[in-house]
Amino acid sequence: MKKIMLLTAVLAFIGSVALAQNDQGIKFEKGTFAEILAKAKAQKKLVFMDVYASWCGPCKRMAAEVFTQKKVGDYFNATFVNAKFDAEVGEGRTIAARYGVNAYPTFLLLNGDGKLGGKMVGGSPADEFIRQVKELKAKADAQK
Repeated sequence: MKKIMLLTAVLAFIGSVALAQNDQGIKFEKGTFAEILAKAKAQKKLVFMDVYASWCGPCKRMAAEVFTQKKVGDYFNATFVNAKFDAEVGEGRTIAARYGVNAYPTFLLLNGDGKLGGKMVGGSPADEFIRQVKELKAKADAQK
């Protein structure tokens, strides 16, 4: 009985640590493309959009290893309204066609009207990814 209680406590602890770590990364909004754009417009932020495919290895690696990091979450959550769409499902198909997405992952910066401010393809480690997106954002901000 003690072993079962101890095992239950250990599993609960591990689960809570895993959930806490997931809360540190990028928080992707749920909703339609129109809802995400409206939220960005209301908050006067750009949309950071991950356009991915379910079978894409680099997409999965970014989702598991980069987007979950605290430093990545701290920057992206403060700076953007974050969204992700599967380019082969539902609204993701329309988004991929509209912005000429033909490789995965593709990352878009959009204003609240849906105007493309920047686009980059491919994943990278967290520090490099943040640096690249900051450069892309600076170019998008200069277009205003």
